[in-house]
Amino acid sequence: MEPFLALAVLISAALHPVWNASIKRDARPEGTMLAYLLLIGLIAVGHVWIAGYDLMAIADVWPWLGISWAGLTLYSTSLSTMLRRGDLSAYYPIARSSPLFIVVAGFLFLGESYSAALLAGIALVLAGAFALQYRRGTRLFDDPKTLMFALLAMSGTGIYTIADARIMQVVEPPVLLVWIQFLVVPSYVLVFRITRGTTAGLFTWVRRPLRYMGFSCVGYVSYILILWAFSEGGDAAAVASVRQASIPFSVLIGGIWLKEQNMGMRLAASLVLGAGIVVIVLAR
Repeated sequence: MEPFLALAVLISAALHPVWNASIKRDARPEGTMLAYLLLIGLIAVGHVWIAGYDLMAIADVWPWLGISWAGLTLYSTSLSTMLRRGDLSAYYPIARSSPLFIVVAGFLFLGESYSAALLAGIALVLAGAFALQYRRGTRLFDDPKTLMFALLAMSGTGIYTIADARIMQVVEPPVLLVWIQFLVVPSYVLVFRITRGTTAGLFTWVRRPLRYMGFSCVGYVSYILILWAFSEGGDAAAVASVRQASIPFSVLIGGIWLKEQNMGMRLAASLVLGAGIVVIVLAR
């Protein structure tokens, strides 16, 4: 990966835990996720209007748009439920393990090939990510349902990442965001209506929507940087792996703000993850 692409992905990774943590902290994370989906779409509308991009350019890649929509719907519904139910330190690294999904799916279904160096870098990133979030006494199988939602979120991320990388070869990033956000909003609501029999709690944020605008802007910039990296030729698996740097950023936030313990082991794990990122950047 080119260094300037890696820098964009690292900035995105630094921003990601900021808005993700705001979802976790909210009393109704499912509703907060819905607010962000809608507000990010509205920001994208303004971006497209100011830049004068062609919204109908998406017609050339509509099958990939459908795949991205399915992946983002799976991701957003699963992640918000996981954040409500489970321990972030136990399940977040699983939900963020999409590089493994992307490599397997790309090899099996898309005819992708990966160098040994790239695969080694991805393995180091995943190992470091899991070590960063490990806590003695945490048992994943104590709550198999939450584990299921984490795995579904991981799969959803992998699906839309593969699709977005293809879409970015044709359209501008804000164009995709307009379409995908407004397609996902109704499907997100529908999933909760079907699975829970109600949409109660999804719309409490409408009483104070501006409260969520700041974090939505952070999420928008994070997403745009990733899409831009794809548009410049960034490999989906490599980009997703470098984006794992969001985990040590989240650990840093936890250590400074929440006074979390065991920072020595987490620092060592961060070095492993960082080494994996360096390998990915240098791999050709």
